[in-house]
Amino acid sequence: MLKGHRDAVLRRIQPISIHGQISWEIVFTHLDDPGEQPNAARVGPEAVVGHTLEAGDNIRVDYLVGVVVKVTRLPST
Repeated sequence: MLKGHRDAVLRRIQPISIHGQISWEIVFTHLDDPGEQPNAARVGPEAVVGHTLEAGDNIRVDYLVGVVVKVTRLPST
């Protein structure tokens, strides 16, 4: 995907330190393909909107040139 977003389910989120900088490792599966293998991405704290993600949340994953650039928790339905 060049630019766009897909909705997903957050499977795991874990803080990691890379050279002293805290980032987040997120593991998720897209809602439109629940049988796919989990995807993983490492993003900085500025890419996580609201900073209140928990495993099991429905999220929107924004992509730019195939790279995760923003993660937003979707409202509960």
